[in-house]
This record gives sequence, C-alpha cells and structure tokens, in this order.
Amino acid sequence: MKTARQLIEELNTLDEHASIEAKTSSESGESLMETVCAFANEPGLGGGYLILGVAPASDSFWPVYEVVGVPDPDKLQSDIASQCANMFNTVVRPRISVELIDGKNVVVVFISEAGPHEKPVYFKNKQLPKSARRRIGSTDQKCTEDDLVVFYRGRDGKTYDEQIMSNARLDDLDDEAVDYYRLLRKDVNPDAEELKWQRDELLEALCAVDRENGELKPTVAGVLLFGKPMALRRLFPMMRIDYIRIAGTEWIEDPDRRFDTVEIRSPLIRAIQRARSAIMDDLPKAFSLPAGEIQGKEIPQLPDRVVREVVANAAMHRDYRVHGSIQIIRYSNRLEVLNPGFSIKNEERLGEPGSEARNPKIAAVLHDVKLAETKGSGIRVMRELMEERDLSVPRLKSDRTGNTFSATLLFHHFLTQDDLDWLKSFDDVGLTEDEMRAMISAREAGSIENRTYRELNRDCDTLAASKHLRRLCDLGLLEKKGQAANTYYEPTRRAMSNWPPRAAGSVESGKFDTKSGKLESKSGKLAPESGKLRLPDAAGQTGELEAGNAPPPDLQAILDHLGGKVQARNTAVDAIIQLLEWKELSAAEIANFLNRSVDHVREHYITPMVMADLIRPTMPDSPKHPRQKYTVTRPKRKP
Repeated sequence: MKTARQLIEELNTLDEHASIEAKTSSESGESLMETVCAFANEPGLGGGYLILGVAPASDSFWPVYEVVGVPDPDKLQSDIASQCANMFNTVVRPRISVELIDGKNVVVVFISEAGPHEKPVYFKNKQLPKSARRRIGSTDQKCTEDDLVVFYRGRDGKTYDEQIMSNARLDDLDDEAVDYYRLLRKDVNPDAEELKWQRDELLEALCAVDRENGELKPTVAGVLLFGKPMALRRLFPMMRIDYIRIAGTEWIEDPDRRFDTVEIRSPLIRAIQRARSAIMDDLPKAFSLPAGEIQGKEIPQLPDRVVREVVANAAMHRDYRVHGSIQIIRYSNRLEVLNPGFSIKNEERLGEPGSEARNPKIAAVLHDVKLAETKGSGIRVMRELMEERDLSVPRLKSDRTGNTFSATLLFHHFLTQDDLDWLKSFDDVGLTEDEMRAMISAREAGSIENRTYRELNRDCDTLAASKHLRRLCDLGLLEKKGQAANTYYEPTRRAMSNWPPRAAGSVESGKFDTKSGKLESKSGKLAPESGKLRLPDAAGQTGELEAGNAPPPDLQAILDHLGGKVQARNTAVDAIIQLLEWKELSAAEIANFLNRSVDHVREHYITPMVMADLIRPTMPDSPKHPRQKYTVTRPKRKP
C-alpha cells in the first residue's frame, strides 16, 4: 500500500491518474462512495486509492496538490468503513490508514478490485445500470447497458446481437451472403466441420437464428451479417459504411462544398470487404525499389491488413442500437474511422491481450473468416505493422459522453528529411528522440495526449510521459488544453513557425526569407546566371522556378503595379487568373510573382479560388503532391 507522500508526489507529476483520487472531504459522502464503486468495478485496474485531506493550489497553472488536513480522521475512517459495508449490493472492505504530514492528518483509503462474480458493484437502493460506476481515466462514470456486458460475461445474460428480431423473417437472410461465408471459411480451413452442415443448421450454430415458440427467427447478428438489402433497410436503416474523401486536412461544414462519398449498404460479411477495397484502391501510393530488384513497384501508404483490421473493428464493436453510420474519412494526410459506440474495454488497456466484444456473436463469425481478431490482438497487430512501415502508430480515442470511437491512421513517415529540418529549429533545447516523435505526431494530428505519447514510445509509462509533455510546454513548444481526463496538448505558434519548411538559399547576395517566404536579392529579381531556384510548394515541398522565364509584358506590368503589398484583393485575384492562363504554376511560383509568402497566398487566394471554381489543381487526387500546380477552370483567353 502506497504512502500519502508517494500518492501526492504522483498527483503533482501527472495531469490525471486513473487509480488515485484526491478529495478535500472531511466527511464521507455520495461522491466519495461513487469513486469507491468505480475502483471496485473497473476491470484490470486492480483497485485504486482515495487520498483525503489534500486540495489543488488555486494559484498554480499546473494542478499542484497541497495538504489541508482532516479534522477528525477517526470519525472519517469509521464512516467510510460503515458505508462501504452497507451502501452496495456486496460488502466492500477498504484498507484505511492515517498519516501526519506537516502537522496535518491525511487519510489514505485503498479499494481492491472486486472479484469477477461480485461485479457489478452498485448502490443497492438504485436500479442498474446507472447505479453502478466505472473508472474511466480519472473520472467516475455511470454505467451503461454495454458496461454490463463486461460484468456479466460468462453468465446467462444475452448480449444485444444474440437477441431475436421478432419482426424479421427467415427469408430476410440472403443465401448468397451465407454462401459467401462458406467460401471465406473454406479458404481459412477447407476441413471445417460447419461446411458440411445444412443452411439452417449452420445459421443456428452461428447464432444467426434462434428459436422463438419453436420457430426459427433471425437474431440481430443474423440480420447484420447475412441480411438482404431490403431487410437491412427495413430493420437497420442507418446500418451502412460511408467512405468520404476530403480535399485537405480539415473537415469543413460547408453545404455548398461537395465531398466524394461512397455509401456501402451490404451485410457485414460483404460490407467490410467492399470498404477495404475502396480504401486500398484510393490510398496514395509510395514508390519502392526492393534491394536487388531492377524494377520498382508502388505500394499503398497503409498496410492492407491494418486497413482490414480497422474497418472490421469498427463493424464488430459499434453500437447497433444507435442510429448512425460508420464513417471512414480519407483526408490528404490521414485516414479516420469513426463508429457509434464507445469502447467497453478501458481505453488504457486497448492492445492488451483479452477481448471485450460488444457484439460477441458478430465477432466470432468475423474471426472464423479471418476478417478480424477476437483475442485482443488486432490493435497490437496494427501497431506492429505501422511501425514496420515506419509510420505513426494508430491513434485511438473512446468518447463515453458522445458514445463514439475513432481510429486515426497517419500517412506520415518518421523521420523524413522535412521532419529533420523542422526539428533542427529546436536544437537549442535538446529534444530527446521520444520528444521528437511526440512533436511530429502533435504537428500532424493537431494535438497529443499522454496516452498517445506512451503509444509512440513503448517503454514510457504514464509518469514519464507526463514529465516529457510538461517539459515541452515549459519550452514553449506545446500548450496544455483541457483538464484532468480531458487534458491534451497543442503545438504552439513557435513550434509551427517553421512548418511547412521553406528552402533557404541565395541568389547573388540575396536570400530566401524563411519568415516572410519572399525571395530577396540585391536587384530584387532572379539573376539569370542562377539557373533554377528551389522554392517550397503548397505541400511544403520544393519546386523549380526557371530564371528568366518572365510573363508577357502586359501581365508583368500588372504584377509590377501590385508592388510589394497587395492593396486590392480583386486585382490580385485577376492577376493570379492571368498568370494561370499564361501557364500552370505551383503555389510557390504564384507567391513569388506576387511577392507574398506561400502560406498567405495559399490561405487567402488559392484555397478560396479553388472552392469558388475559378482555378483547379492539376492533380486533384493528390493535394500535397510535390509537383502540384494550378490552372484556370474557364477557357483560356486568346492572345
């Protein structure tokens, strides 16, 4: 059992703590008992500590706890022991100690995790499931029906996917989908015994049908796995997978902007394969030349098995009582998969052995045909395969309040030359390799959390991750947001000031200003003898601007009139259109002609003009391609 001093030290080091709860309480109450209930219930947590008589200092940015003391520790001990014995459906036996710190009494209470057959522990004067609590992060959460699945596993209670659908008929199940299961199963195990069974025998063995008053009726699992399209529309109208392609890195709620969307409405046995194929066909490809080979090949930026696993997990673990679709969103730099239904396995234990499936019958069928893992190894496999490709590990987030789960797969490779150039700007602070990974992940995804830091750096525990994240905040590279379980960190302006990277070089005695993004030289123009100048394009890559390749005189006159500062937006828009009527140009080339920074031109001109359909990218399927250029959408003017 830990001492009060050890617990206070951990609290002051960490931003949140799943197994420690500090309270100023001088007397026992409902809030304290809710934490007792949560510690007793949470699977795999091993119990938790209550430390009473401490409070966070009000004048500190970071949560620093100080001792305030408990006036009557003997009475508090007695009250806690009595309430633990009488308030719940089963007796909870706390271990309590009192310590004197700086002349003040501090009470430490340790609550052991209840045994499997004692769960759920709940307030006996209230109804389940909301009378029970789980410990999620550093908070005590009311239980849901899905949480009871975890507690009652191995007992007689039926899960949702086992329930009979009284308004469904046996002919709502598609024979072709059942035959497809047989085909997939045969590929896995040609000698599988179930391949010899008749249709109804097979369906009953798979829990796709069950008997109601002696008649076979489809179950929820049966309709979802093998249902005909018409039956799925009637019984689960929102059961579909939406594959959405977004140009750029952010979701923009714009009714006038259309996204490419593919709606997949099929029984799960087929829908997972269809979604997987759609993603793999659409993913950006990387060029690979294996050692000893003379002919290169293109490989998708994400491993096929990772894509299959993340789609299957969404279909297997989603909450089918919620009316909503699975969304797979392909941004230019990442793939996001979102499904209704939070993870009933504690987020901290994702990737550990042991599965806690919301829909165990669906999971079993998907496992039979090797579409998914059911032993808790799927997430671990995804992490290992992403690391083998030198990609960032999957970012997983469970939201109990919003009842959603998301998985994010970044296309970004560690460490590219651009990453190394960017990290050089922090040489003065001496970042560790672990901190470098964290900064790159935060830059690509927009934020980072303690758990993500630990996933990136396997040998790092919660305490060490918190120390590193605080150090990055102290260095001015990250900014802390949120509180307790909702704590996350965003890159600061300082951290992002040198991203995307801008080429540095000289022309005569001039240079490329990395702050303004402008080319400077003695003459203010490219020297003819310089040949080609490397300039960054919209993706942060470099493109070539030919020296001496000047625009027509009338267009040059317009550019000269604009000068160093663009006064009229319409004039600049018209100049860009005329430039692109003259020839296709990259964002860096346009910025050079306008004498503005690349970021400014991209944000204030190129993006709005693309959305207004005035100009278009030459490679619309690869927004960040290093050779991306732009041209006009309307017919070019005749000279």
